[in-house]
Amino acid sequence: MSSNASAKSSSSKSSNAVAYGIVWLALAAYVVYRVIWWSYKIRLQAIDEYGPVIHEFDPYFNYRATEYLYQHGWRKFFTWFDYMSWYPLGRPVGSTIYPGMQFTAVWIKDFILTNWSINDVCCYIPAWFGGIATLLTGGIAYECALPENSNLNLSKIVMHIVRGGEIKDEDIPEHRTLPFGFVSPALECALFAMAIMSVVPAHLMRSVGGGYDNESVAMTAMTLTFYFWVRSLRNNGSAWLGALSGLAYFYMVASWGGYIFVLNMVGIHAAMLVLMGRFSTKVYIAYTLFYAIGTSLAIQIPVVGWTPLKSLEQLGPCIVFLGYQGLQVCEVLRKKHKMNRSQAFKLRFQLGGAALAILILLALTIVPSGYFGPLSSRVRGLFVQHTKTGNPLVDSVAEHQKASNKAYFQYLHHICLLAPMGYVLTFFNLSDASSFLIAWGAVVYYFSNKMVRLVLLTAPIGSVLGGILAGKVVSWSVRQLWDATNGLKGASDGDNVPTATPVEKEEETNGTKQQKKGRKPRKPTQHQNKRGGSSSSPSKVSNPLSSFTKSVNSALVSKEGVIVKRTVAALVLILTYVMGLSFKNYSWKLSADLSHPSIIMRARTRAGKEIKIDDYREAYWWLRDNTPEDSRILAWWDYGYQITAIANRTTIADGNTWNHEHIALLGKCLTTDLEEGHAIARLLADYVLIWGGGGGDDLAKSPHLARIANSVYRDHCPAADPTCRAFGFVDRQGTPSPMMERSLLYNLHGHGLKEGVSVSEDLFKEVFRSKYGKVRIYKISNVDMESRRWVEDQSHRLCDVPGSWYCPGQYPPALSEVLGGKKDFAQLEDFNKKDESDEEYQKRYFEALKDPSAHAHQALQADAQRASQKKKLEPRKKLKTYSVSVDGSSQRTDDQPERVFNRPEQETIDRVSSEWADTETTTALWTLISQNKIPDLKDWLYNDPKSAYTRSKDGRGLMWWAYEQRNQEVVKLLTKLGVPDTEKDSNGKTPVDLLQMGQEL
Repeated sequence: MSSNASAKSSSSKSSNAVAYGIVWLALAAYVVYRVIWWSYKIRLQAIDEYGPVIHEFDPYFNYRATEYLYQHGWRKFFTWFDYMSWYPLGRPVGSTIYPGMQFTAVWIKDFILTNWSINDVCCYIPAWFGGIATLLTGGIAYECALPENSNLNLSKIVMHIVRGGEIKDEDIPEHRTLPFGFVSPALECALFAMAIMSVVPAHLMRSVGGGYDNESVAMTAMTLTFYFWVRSLRNNGSAWLGALSGLAYFYMVASWGGYIFVLNMVGIHAAMLVLMGRFSTKVYIAYTLFYAIGTSLAIQIPVVGWTPLKSLEQLGPCIVFLGYQGLQVCEVLRKKHKMNRSQAFKLRFQLGGAALAILILLALTIVPSGYFGPLSSRVRGLFVQHTKTGNPLVDSVAEHQKASNKAYFQYLHHICLLAPMGYVLTFFNLSDASSFLIAWGAVVYYFSNKMVRLVLLTAPIGSVLGGILAGKVVSWSVRQLWDATNGLKGASDGDNVPTATPVEKEEETNGTKQQKKGRKPRKPTQHQNKRGGSSSSPSKVSNPLSSFTKSVNSALVSKEGVIVKRTVAALVLILTYVMGLSFKNYSWKLSADLSHPSIIMRARTRAGKEIKIDDYREAYWWLRDNTPEDSRILAWWDYGYQITAIANRTTIADGNTWNHEHIALLGKCLTTDLEEGHAIARLLADYVLIWGGGGGDDLAKSPHLARIANSVYRDHCPAADPTCRAFGFVDRQGTPSPMMERSLLYNLHGHGLKEGVSVSEDLFKEVFRSKYGKVRIYKISNVDMESRRWVEDQSHRLCDVPGSWYCPGQYPPALSEVLGGKKDFAQLEDFNKKDESDEEYQKRYFEALKDPSAHAHQALQADAQRASQKKKLEPRKKLKTYSVSVDGSSQRTDDQPERVFNRPEQETIDRVSSEWADTETTTALWTLISQNKIPDLKDWLYNDPKSAYTRSKDGRGLMWWAYEQRNQEVVKLLTKLGVPDTEKDSNGKTPVDLLQMGQEL
């Protein structure tokens, strides 16, 4: 009877386990389907609303390159020298980009979607690859949550370091085997990781339809590399998958410059496994295959070349690779000579010392020759305390700034809470695979905190960590309720007893074989005892918390404990549903904002009517249809990609930013005085395109333009003003500084729109203004045709060898005088170059960043002095009869050519005097009066006459401050200039009221 009852009970439990597995797998299959569908649909919002339109700026270059590859083939692609960009220098395209995405698009067009256009394929690729990345993220979570090889935890690592001995896999965490070889809770972890990755905004920001950027494909390549890497660490039979990891890494290298992160991430983990005592033949084979195959293929990419073996930021994994070879040699010798622990350690120390000595000798020999390349400014910026790199071009890009807590919550939402908890949970079930998450999470958080653009990298690791936490918690909760409804006593009974470890299975198999042969089976070794057995070997690492764990387990299997567990399980499932729904709704809402293509915008009129603003494409189409095909367009580098791709016209610069000095020349042209800017523009272009309409238009960006120009043309801004604070707005009302007001950009931006701003048609003639005023195009008058013909003459191109395709152009001779004032910009990382002037410039640059407000005051004064000195050298001009001398003497006539004050129009005076605000201008002027710097004040007012009527927040202005300081000379000067002393401040006091009773000036 007892035997029959036991058999029935066992059969019942087995049936329940099968039913659980079938139901769970069916549900998992449905979840996978829904998740992939979500991941695809959420990324198509932009296409559903705007159609298949390429977004932003860089994607237009990628589209143009893809189109060229499709039309001309890969051979011509890699020898493509584009003379329509970076005029007059040109740019070698095929050898300077990461072409993986372009080749992918062309392959899809040629072999899968032959009836689709290249434009449509490019628009849909981000959505397709977003779904693939979602699947791969789930695969990573599954591998890192598997029970194999995951009994290790932090306490065992510490005990191993203290007591010595090898760490062995004695048991495996609680799990349940499902049909088709799947394992729970690893499957649940994978499902939740996929669900998170499918909609997490941190990934959506670079994978929405139309966002044909490198990251949209590279994130998939990265997750593919990481999946095969952790998969290769599952067991000895999977080590060969390191080769697939190397192939995936090759695709990553071909797709994005972020491959350096992927390479270093695997290298760090490989080194970490050694420190954890997990080095083995399996790990050695996996990493060796990864690095050898990946690197040998990576150097075939033209833009990469030999940098994996020369660049400092890529040498770390190479050193790990060499170290692995040494460790494997030591392992072979240890096993061959049967060395003990101390002997093996001594061998490793000797071999490591010899290898280190060789490396040092090689470094001392090679480093002085300049063989090793420097850290790039972007990489260097990740390791400095400040948020600036010292390169104003890099610093001008908003996505290179430090990430804020708000940015993390915006792009991760609930994952900000779940991921750290999952990270901590990983420490309690470490394995060769899951330990990768420890390194991955720490590195990604550090770098994303340094540069907000890298928040993108948090998407897969955040999804994996959040998925592991949610998967294990939900799996536990479901088991409590499932087992309760099927009459089982507890989650730890029956099916939940872990299966034998791989070591046990091997011993059982060996024992069976020996018994079949009539031989006595071997006794298990001390570190291979069955679960529940004991061992006196000091090499076995014990769990110091075992007694506490037993006490807790006893309480949990009691009747009251089971009730508590089931109640908690129900609450957990409800909370998971609520948080999941909240996260999904938030992601869908934010994805709508991320899906705006930027080149097209939706807005509402004052009447409430919704309109579509398509000004930018309208302007590019106008250029395409109304200008000669060989027209050259001068615009800030942001728009270069769009102009060449849509308008099919030659541009001065674009978003590649490979030539800092050329961009500085463009910045100088736009932010220098109107006449000087025209003198430069007429040598380079036929048209000028300006973005207006407010927001992030060219005028808002212009301080960055001036700063970049000054980094090469050091006299562009005042000598003591490396950050060009003299160029910009002086208050919140948008009042321009004198330097900005004189600039070409300000005048073209405000021509006919702002009071007193008008540009002569002898310099520029407006030929196009978009429907909503977002874009204005000017035709440059008096273009220098001789310079144009000189550039077009192919004999003036500098080919590397005769007959070569690589033939950069040159600047026309007429630009020699301007170019003679430049100084090539030296990055902080250019340690092979030493120049005291560059060091001094960088020093002053960072000093100015520390206190921008104080520096702005000095910059405005310096610009006023410089402008005054410049005007003294100009030919004398007759001035209007209402002009008044700046030194306070009698009014001059038209025949007097001395320095005079040009009184602003009355409308300007009324506007300036009615705007009461504390600004950099008011502070600077108050400082000049209080410190009695009369010459500096005269220079200021001479160059910016309307400043005489400026008022601070309390309603006081220059006349009040002059009376307050009892400065008779300033009072007379302001009186002659027409500044009244009868106006009242916010307290109703006039300047005269500030005099103390009984005192006079």
